[in-house]
Amino acid sequence: MTLLDIVLFLPAIGFIIGLLLPRENNELIRRYTLGFSLVVFIVSLGLIGAVAANPGESSFVTDKVWIEYPSIRYHVALDGLSLWLVILSTLLTPICVLISWKYIQKRCKEFYAFLLLLEFGVIGVFVSLDLFLFYVFWEVSLVPMYFLIGIWGHEKRIYAAVKFFLYTLTGSLLMLAAIIWLYNKSGTFDLLLLTDMIQKGRLALTSGESFWLFLAFFFAFAIKVPLFPLHTWLPDAHGEAPTAGSVMLASVMLKMGTYAIVRVCLPLFPEASREAAPYIITLSIIGIIYGALVAMVQPNMKRLVAYSSVSHLGFVVLGIFTFTQAGIDGAVYQMLSHGVSTGALFILVGYLYERRHSLEISDFGGVSTPAPWLSTVFVITTLASVGLPLLNNFVGEFLVLQAAMQVNILYAVFAALGVILSAVYMLWMVQRTFYGETPDAVKHHVTDMTGREWAAMIPLLILMVWMGVGTQSFLPPIRANNQKTLEMVQPQAPAVAAAETPARHAGEVRHAH
Repeated sequence: MTLLDIVLFLPAIGFIIGLLLPRENNELIRRYTLGFSLVVFIVSLGLIGAVAANPGESSFVTDKVWIEYPSIRYHVALDGLSLWLVILSTLLTPICVLISWKYIQKRCKEFYAFLLLLEFGVIGVFVSLDLFLFYVFWEVSLVPMYFLIGIWGHEKRIYAAVKFFLYTLTGSLLMLAAIIWLYNKSGTFDLLLLTDMIQKGRLALTSGESFWLFLAFFFAFAIKVPLFPLHTWLPDAHGEAPTAGSVMLASVMLKMGTYAIVRVCLPLFPEASREAAPYIITLSIIGIIYGALVAMVQPNMKRLVAYSSVSHLGFVVLGIFTFTQAGIDGAVYQMLSHGVSTGALFILVGYLYERRHSLEISDFGGVSTPAPWLSTVFVITTLASVGLPLLNNFVGEFLVLQAAMQVNILYAVFAALGVILSAVYMLWMVQRTFYGETPDAVKHHVTDMTGREWAAMIPLLILMVWMGVGTQSFLPPIRANNQKTLEMVQPQAPAVAAAETPARHAGEVRHAH
């Protein structure tokens, strides 16, 4: 058992223990979940050293038989692509416990248990190297989020939860069909082995097969991103979810889609990826501008931040499909930056909701008078979100724009328009919410930040500055892994060896990239 196995299964153990706690003792449940999730985060920090020492290589590899037939293996590992996403997941879980401390009063035990189960599911997605195992964790993460929205959400929570579930499940079924087809063709679910076979020509896929398989996987991942026009579930899910649900959804679950595109689609289907790139880039640019324009007219703060995610994740997809080092580096960095800054925005919007019991921008105004520190933190987070230099989002957006310029100057021009629009709608929201005349309702109900609220926000504020200034603390493992992915996607000469399909129980040596 490796340290990665411990980090993966600790939340599942915490989930089971949490269900055994007495239902009526809410304080015990909160303290237990906070303490347990902090332990998981601290243990996960031990993963950084090994990956940083061997960038581009798989660390903490466990590859054991799970099911004999069909050949399904418990194959997990960590590399530069997945490391920081795992750390982000373990960091945000205790933060979500803190921000829900006073807000969640009913069915506390189930709420915090589902948070730990969600952490288990998302970490599993980021570390799985067996496609069937990957699919299992993909579905596991869907279940707790469905209940978090459906039970603890706002007025239209049932509609939002069902819509979220149906959209994601539809994509998942297509992905499952593609996984089964690949297994029948190759005799293995192992992602590294499949990639190696395709790269060396030992698994021959016709252009038609490659195209349809790529489409099945990409459709599932694009729904999760969500890429325009598959984004319509997201504003409803965010608008109705409790604050912790919105944070985990925006900061971690959306990244499952973009992570999977880099991990699965590009290495397995390099030719189909290159052929589809112009169309996908077009959709991502439409999403960048469309998300920004719709965010600009939103009267609801949560929905505004949700549409900003559609715009920002468009940058990530654009960067990936430029097939340049700067583009994919910027895309992965933007995943992390968006997780930090947009998660922080949802937390701050949640703070305002707890005070005013409204998400409508028109119900606020002049908040900076009764709550100057809350206003200050909100402004800093907003500036990070719009890509102010020296803060985190600037790095990813700059790299993506640089890569887009190398590919096609029009891509860069339209994407840059999205950056300008993001400043417009975010700063306009800040102006209407925090400045101007202070209504009596705001004076009487909106107070400044408490110690617990500061404890949740300080780590994210530190990360916003650290990721904007100390970029080299994070980029080297990402860059090394992306370099290997790019080598797989570049056009290759036809393989000399004849294509062959291995036996179902082929005892081939599995090796990490």
